Amino acid sequence: MDFHTPQSSPASEPPPPPHTFQVDLRGLVDLLSRHLYSSPKVYLRELLQNAVDAVTARRAEEPGAPDRVRLYPDGRGGLRVEDSGIGLTESDVHSLLATIGGSSKRAEGLEETRAGFLGRFGIGLLACFVVAERIRVVSRSARTPAAPPVEWTAADDGSYTVRALPDAARPEPGTTVHLVARAGAGEWLTPARVRSLARDFGALLPYDVRVDDEPVTEVPAPWDRVWPDPGARRAALEAHCRELFGFTPLDSVTLDLPVAGVRGVAYVLPAAVSPAQRAAHRVHLKGMLLTERAEQLLPDWAFFVRCVLDTDSLRPTASREALYEDETLAAVREALGERVRDWLTGLAAGAPERLAAFLDVHHLGVRALARHDREVLRVMLPWLPFETSDGRLSLEEFARRHPVVHFTRSVEEFRQVAPIAAAQGVGVVNGGYTYDAELVEALPSVRPGAVVAELDADTVTAHLDAVDPAEELALSGFLAAARARLDPLGCDVVLRAFHPVTVPALHLDDRSARHERARSDAEERADELWAGILGSLRGSAPRARLVLNHLNPLVRRLGSLSDPELTGTAAEALYGQALLLARRSLRPADSALVHRAFAGLLQWATFGEGGAR
Repeated sequence: MDFHTPQSSPASEPPPPPHTFQVDLRGLVDLLSRHLYSSPKVYLRELLQNAVDAVTARRAEEPGAPDRVRLYPDGRGGLRVEDSGIGLTESDVHSLLATIGGSSKRAEGLEETRAGFLGRFGIGLLACFVVAERIRVVSRSARTPAAPPVEWTAADDGSYTVRALPDAARPEPGTTVHLVARAGAGEWLTPARVRSLARDFGALLPYDVRVDDEPVTEVPAPWDRVWPDPGARRAALEAHCRELFGFTPLDSVTLDLPVAGVRGVAYVLPAAVSPAQRAAHRVHLKGMLLTERAEQLLPDWAFFVRCVLDTDSLRPTASREALYEDETLAAVREALGERVRDWLTGLAAGAPERLAAFLDVHHLGVRALARHDREVLRVMLPWLPFETSDGRLSLEEFARRHPVVHFTRSVEEFRQVAPIAAAQGVGVVNGGYTYDAELVEALPSVRPGAVVAELDADTVTAHLDAVDPAEELALSGFLAAARARLDPLGCDVVLRAFHPVTVPALHLDDRSARHERARSDAEERADELWAGILGSLRGSAPRARLVLNHLNPLVRRLGSLSDPELTGTAAEALYGQALLLARRSLRPADSALVHRAFAGLLQWATFGEGGAR
């Protein structure tokens, strides 16, 4: 096979002329408003960012330069924004305002990101077309004082003009931006809306920002101010939380990470919330509000706080409405979690009343943390409440009372055995609630010598007293009839003596028995194919047990019944009562049994052993 080198084009043929992309500005604005930005309100943030960045650039060269940013809504669909920043020359206007993606503030990497600039001038001004049909910019450069002021006027159809102006049009360096609202967007430029948005976005900006003559900024932030006493600081932070989040916090946690350039405060919610609920935190980037819905700022276990902070190290996403997930954010998240953790351990050491009030509301969050942090578990051990057979106690107190800490893995199991176990002197912890079983199992790791054991039906039965063989023999007829009646339900019948004597019968099973029963029920309802599959999964799980209490007078009297049918009905009634006492959910077969037993007992009570009259 021959390979031939392609011949180059003859030198006489000129290369084809290059082409440039054509941008449909209206389509691009629609893309920004529908897919990049969450709301048209971001236009004001972009205007503030441009103005603040311009002031920052000028003050970097002239430290004593003024730091003014003024917003003047005219109430007729127009807005004027003035700043005392670095300004632009005519060449700057062409390169920055007429080139999408151009920026005088490009920054790559953490160190440059922290240099002080907030956004991109060209893209930021373009975002104003979300609410404006025409934008006019008048600017004078501080770097080139001899250059005349320049005017750039653009429409939302993509056309623009640039011209030089007389010196009187802008005597001082800086920039003025004029917006004229597009149809249907006038509400975003009303004085009340501009004032509200400016306060929301710019409250922590380091410069003198005003709407008309009304100040917007409130710096330093409440958590950075010097207060006369702790009480005054606490009251100020509570007022700040009410203003931002709408609730009065249980407490506040200072968040200070100087190395990462993060300062702020976390407010503890006054009411319990679901761990699955997404936390919405407020994040400012170099003073400018970036987002009020940051979700990944704190570890998942810290769902009981809402925080507001200012950072100069975390990276924003392209829309500058969220944080970019990277190694820096992961490190900051871990460090902020440590601050909340230190606050908890500090409460345990020095403010037990405040800790108790917190745990009454948010014990679930502390449990989530203690699962992974043995130090937190050790510190919180005397404080975290658990449901036990002795009442609501901490694990520390419960372990002092009982040499073996028995626990169940479900609320259902606890309700079955707790009253009986307590009467026999066996302590049981309800591990059926979220995280509790894991924490009980972790007890020996923070309390050496503690013994933890899962409580099952065999353990409970073993702690019940055996009945004298002669007395059990006297009840053999009743026991045989009861076993025959309950065998189809997968339940054995045993006789024991236990307290309290008011309980005639106890229904005991474990998870494996319940799983086998559920499998069997599903097999009966399934078609031939699924019945075969479920049948192949049949296991040798232990059966449930109905434990009759020989100390109960009713059980003793039932042993003297001579009618086999009545004996079976009585056994079914005891079985149903035991299920109800354990608060078990009834299967269809169980419900049918309860109804049948109730009707049978009514018939016997009405007509006697002789049947209907």
